[in-house]
Amino acid sequence: MTVMTGWARIGRAATIAVIAATASVSATAAFAEGPDLIFKKSTVWKFLTPDHKLAVYGVDDPVVEGVACHYTVPEKGGLEGLVGIAEEVSDISLACRQVGPVTFKKKFEQGEEMFSQRRSLIFKRMQIVRGCDVKRNVLVYLVYSDKLIEGSPKNSTSSVPIMPWGDAEAPRCSDWID
Repeated sequence: MTVMTGWARIGRAATIAVIAATASVSATAAFAEGPDLIFKKSTVWKFLTPDHKLAVYGVDDPVVEGVACHYTVPEKGGLEGLVGIAEEVSDISLACRQVGPVTFKKKFEQGEEMFSQRRSLIFKRMQIVRGCDVKRNVLVYLVYSDKLIEGSPKNSTSSVPIMPWGDAEAPRCSDWID
């Protein structure tokens, strides 16, 4: 068993704080180009540290103009959440809708990643992937969280039927599959 001196503990705590601050700055920089925060709602009150929350975000499909997705993720508070080292749980919900005339910017593969975000410092990330139900002309979006070591089976699916918008005809997603 190793016994740490007071200075060793301070050095270790300082190292953890620097890593957490770096991760927080990186996450903030990535968020500047990422999803739009719609709102957060506290779910568990924490004394002197941030509460656990549910956060709702919106993101536009970068390849399919006219489709937006909203997802809700739990965000841990407490000391781990405060310093940015908490591993977030995989409970994510998803809803995608047509918000304008659908226009495809380029071809895509079935199951292609539309959006990705880290859910822990190293091991876990959330992904939203896109596919096309050719028979029904419906875009299908799947959100899941994967973990480097064991994976995570929690997921959510949302479907977007491609409908005419104004005078514009509805394109066929099958024409845009690679």
